[in-house]
Amino acid sequence: MSIRHSLLALLQDQPRYGYELRVEFEDRTGAAWPLNIGQVYTTLDRLERDGLVSKDGDDGGGHVIYSITSAGVEEVAAWFSGAVDRGNPPRNEIAIKLALAVTLPGVDASEVIQSQREVSVKALQEHTQARKAVSANQRSSDTAFLLVLDSLVFQAEAEVRWLDLCEARMVQGLGKGGLGNPGAS
Repeated sequence: MSIRHSLLALLQDQPRYGYELRVEFEDRTGAAWPLNIGQVYTTLDRLERDGLVSKDGDDGGGHVIYSITSAGVEEVAAWFSGAVDRGNPPRNEIAIKLALAVTLPGVDASEVIQSQREVSVKALQEHTQARKAVSANQRSSDTAFLLVLDSLVFQAEAEVRWLDLCEARMVQGLGKGGLGNPGAS
């Protein structure tokens, strides 16, 4: 997730101080990805260093106000107009864990799959319920949150389907005397 570009986009809307940026980000994404306030200020420092934001003094209450520069406007416009690069997918801890489970002795990969499936199905149910609740009372400001919830629902659905496939491959591999975890008990 690009915190850098997200903060720039919010500053394009209007100048803000760090805590306001954090609150706006979480409001607009339904707090699906909470931000650490230290991360916000560290990112703002880097954006200032790179000439993408500038400090505009304070608000009288001791909060430093940041605004986007013309270079920052160009940067956020390029971000919005370009696609998210899928060339280097983020590490997927579940895939790594399962790949290791099926190749290491003494690890029951089926148990790993079942444990993860329970968590993934629960997340799917929670995201689906949240989506229904927001949809039932939808205001125009809820559209952004619905987009985030839809993304979370689809990710959870895909994860459950992938776990089903992993389990089927293990069963198929064990049936042929090949795949699976040779050291599982």
